Amino acid sequence: MTLKALLDPSSIAIIGASDSPDKIGGRPIRYLKEFGFTGSILPVNPGRPKVQGLDAFPSVADLPEVPDVAIIAVAGENAVESVDACAEKGVKAAIIMASGFGETGAAGKALEARMRERARGRGMRLVGPNSQGLANFGTGAILSFSTMFIESPPQDGTVACISQSGAMSVVPYGLLRARGIGVRHVHSTGNDCDVTVSELAAAVVDDPEVRLILLYLETLSDPENLALAARKARQRGLPIIALKAGRSEDGRRAASSHTGAIATPDRVIDAFFEKLGIWRADGVPDMVRATELYLGGWKPRGRKLAVISNSGATCVLAADAAERFGLPLAEFKPETCSALKSVLPSFAATNNPVDLTAALLTNSGLFSEVLPVVGADRGVDLTLVGIPVSGQGYDYPRFARDTADYLKAGDKPVVAAIPQDKVRTAFASEGIPTFVSEDDAVNALTQFVRHHERMATAKDWTRVEIDPDRPRKMLDESQSLDLLDAFGITTMRRRLCREVAEAVAFQKDLGRPIVLKACSAEIPHKSEHGLVLLRLDTEEAVAEACNRITSTLERMGVPFQGLLAAEMLSGERELVVGGHLDPVFGPVVMIGDGGVLVEAVPDNVLLLPDLDQAEIEGALDCLRIAPLFSGVRGKPPLDRAAIVNVVQAVSRLLLDGQTHSVDVNPLIVSPSGAVAVDALVEQYL
Repeated sequence: MTLKALLDPSSIAIIGASDSPDKIGGRPIRYLKEFGFTGSILPVNPGRPKVQGLDAFPSVADLPEVPDVAIIAVAGENAVESVDACAEKGVKAAIIMASGFGETGAAGKALEARMRERARGRGMRLVGPNSQGLANFGTGAILSFSTMFIESPPQDGTVACISQSGAMSVVPYGLLRARGIGVRHVHSTGNDCDVTVSELAAAVVDDPEVRLILLYLETLSDPENLALAARKARQRGLPIIALKAGRSEDGRRAASSHTGAIATPDRVIDAFFEKLGIWRADGVPDMVRATELYLGGWKPRGRKLAVISNSGATCVLAADAAERFGLPLAEFKPETCSALKSVLPSFAATNNPVDLTAALLTNSGLFSEVLPVVGADRGVDLTLVGIPVSGQGYDYPRFARDTADYLKAGDKPVVAAIPQDKVRTAFASEGIPTFVSEDDAVNALTQFVRHHERMATAKDWTRVEIDPDRPRKMLDESQSLDLLDAFGITTMRRRLCREVAEAVAFQKDLGRPIVLKACSAEIPHKSEHGLVLLRLDTEEAVAEACNRITSTLERMGVPFQGLLAAEMLSGERELVVGGHLDPVFGPVVMIGDGGVLVEAVPDNVLLLPDLDQAEIEGALDCLRIAPLFSGVRGKPPLDRAAIVNVVQAVSRLLLDGQTHSVDVNPLIVSPSGAVAVDALVEQYL
């Protein structure tokens, strides 16, 4: 079924209904009456004939109609019995507000599962347990007990806040309402035992009034519905910002104990959001910082910023912030500079940034003259107005009106950085996105622009089902390299040798130094045990190396499975390409700087297949070693195309369903190719 019963119900039962509007069972009734719900409100309370002036009923079975949704505001076993009663009655959905379920441990999770199975068996969906409730101010269906709607009176708007946590569904709401921004949806799913944040997001995307979705997630066990929500949102040009808690190990443990769910490695979440075009916020301020920009209806065309201020210091600080956040200052065209000279005093700067100087005090119309000139420059994508000092003697209301006129007449994003409250309020009241500092303003612009860039390049994602109990085995290096060959990855010339004479013959045939390694699936990290010997260029050296390796294996008690003799290769750089099957997200591919220090000094990026060339090249550009791919200090660039081919081959290997993990390290890269010289593969039996 759809989630219409939760978002737009025509009738609502409240089990555990209270006559007190300040109790969990009473507050939803107050809100439904106060905020415009026009459907049936059906209190269930066996001890009262009336609740808050409404006829009450002793049980679910006694209700005069089948409600679309039920709020279950009773605890413990009463909540479980209420779920059964609602399912038996034919209720479409129920919101369980009680705690003490999955977040308490295995027994609580089992109880949740039984409730979900019984409800699903009768076609009923569950929100919670441990849910603060749902609120749709567009329909008046306020199925929530949050105090925030009293502290910050609601106003219907175009923002949706959807959260596992009750508090984190209403904290962004409160911050937005304090800025005069209306919020339409405020939903808390609690333990996500059935209906998840992701599924609610996929439903809310269909609301045509919604123009921005804010998500708070502690775990992500339902990536399919979030991928669906993201796909539908991109089709509408609807941005999604997600705050995924648990970046730290302590945070992940806390998130797991809060909801009773398993935490996913954080960097995999980053890769997932990147692929879907979802912006990941670092905290609550990040969630809401750029809201006015998102709601302004702009579609940024580039990153080049113009700065206009009445302070030289603000110009300098804004330029510093622009460089720090990755927004290059626009270089004005000659005709722009010429036009600015005609309206500004001779001592004013007419390049970017534009310093209006104190002339603004005597000519209140400068903004109306300067802004259209700057906005007409095709090299300008974004504009920042900085007014550090204004007030007495300045016609700042006119500054605000002139800036608003420019904003409305054009199609380029505009922000204002103004530390003085009354001046900032004047600009905000004209609908201009305002910030206290240049840093805040540039940070918001950067997020807004980069998020739209990400949405433009985002891809669909499909989950690959994985059986976590399926048995696996490690391949030895020879088998691993053979598998890479089969998937189109170039590997070094080699021979699996059972006798010393075979290794000697290989070196003679090759006519150059070789490397000799133990070949055993039982020893994945051979160099740590002295089982990799390099630069062997004579018969004697090869024979001695063979004897040393076999002796070491005997000492370790590891059966002899052969020696891998291979050519010694060198290149400009050693990379690592690998991947594994994540139990939630399926194939995850990693690419980065390789060699023996790959774990000690990590420089890598995670990607989720399928992968096209643009995604992989974008990942290469994110590495600290990215300049090597373009050539440094006269050295030719590394072969990007060869690296892309290897990454795509590893992606195909993981998608074939037979391989659990693969590690190619090192991948020797030169200006003319990429060769795998070591590999470790784990396959399913």
